[in-house]
Amino acid sequence: MVASKPGVPSWISAAAVTKLDFEGKENMLKEAATSSSSSYSTRGLADVDLGFGERALAAAGAAALSAVIVNPLDVAKTRLQAQAAGVPYQGLCHMTCFDTNTMLPDLRCSSSTRAILGFESGCPPECSRYKGTFDVLYKVTRQEGFAGLWRGTNASLALAVPTVGIYLPCYDIFRNIMEDFTTRNAPTLTPYVPLVAGSVARSLACVSCYPIELARTRMQAFKETQAGVKPAGVRKTLLGLINPVKSTNLLQNLQNYRILWTGLGAQLARDIPFSAICWSTLEPIRRRLLGMMGDKASASSVLGANFCAGFVAGSLAAAATCPLDVARTRRQIEKDPAKALRMTTTKTLLEIWRDGGMKGLFTGISPRVGRAGPSVGIVVSFYEVVKYALHHRLGTQ
Repeated sequence: MVASKPGVPSWISAAAVTKLDFEGKENMLKEAATSSSSSYSTRGLADVDLGFGERALAAAGAAALSAVIVNPLDVAKTRLQAQAAGVPYQGLCHMTCFDTNTMLPDLRCSSSTRAILGFESGCPPECSRYKGTFDVLYKVTRQEGFAGLWRGTNASLALAVPTVGIYLPCYDIFRNIMEDFTTRNAPTLTPYVPLVAGSVARSLACVSCYPIELARTRMQAFKETQAGVKPAGVRKTLLGLINPVKSTNLLQNLQNYRILWTGLGAQLARDIPFSAICWSTLEPIRRRLLGMMGDKASASSVLGANFCAGFVAGSLAAAATCPLDVARTRRQIEKDPAKALRMTTTKTLLEIWRDGGMKGLFTGISPRVGRAGPSVGIVVSFYEVVKYALHHRLGTQ
């Protein structure tokens, strides 16, 4: 029998079997084939015997770490996409006056100030626009402070912890069940299990936590225009969406709460393909990387293999689904409640194509890919290492 080494997750054992198969050890291949029907029962403790709560804890920690690290790139991506959708970012030009006016550095570049001081020519039209990822990061830091790069982090944490806490454990469970079923009944379908399991798990997590995702996008897209006013939080942002559509009719109010799920179709249209591409790419890569190590997997090798696989898979999936992300952002930042409820993903994509062509569809691709690669790598590697550690702790008890 090809048994899992104690303390090693199932996909590590599978990678070892793949390596032996590649080296042409036919007896091991035959043994693996005869034992495949019982693969679910012989999986490592880290894949099967950990409870949902332990998996969720590992996933939540990974999500929190990732959300804090990559939030500046998320802000840059959202600002670029919102700007392309027509959101004005007035007041950016004050930085030119700030830089050039050394005698009166506290004065801002209002229209009256420019007229009095004669700095009109120093504030060209392009100064009030974001020109790229680094330009967003620079201008947000100068205008809104360093903390502005972490705008919406509380929403990101409030979103990431429950979303990933549902997503990764459900993916594990669905994958294990589906692999067991396909191995017994339809072996040719087994390679497609990660694609299906990832799509189903992501859909479940997305629908459950969508209003927080909506709040996060709006918090990152819209800047506070009044000096000294604290930016709206998650609760205030969502209440601001609901209040304009309130009426005296209770039934109408309940129906209007669906505005909190504005753009859900676009979110699912983005996240389902993203998960399908990501997991169907990630699983083979990490199995091959771990297969090179055989049964000598350690915490560091688990971390390295998962981070590399997650980085590559996340980057490819982010690039492929960028147009759907642009459409999702445009739907989520729509300020007119009536129009927001009428918008569809298809109509939004056509509108983006008319306005900006191919360039418009891939607005913000650089920060999106730059965010998704490390984010997926951090989440998956942290999650698997924590599972690995929990397995060893339970195994020694």
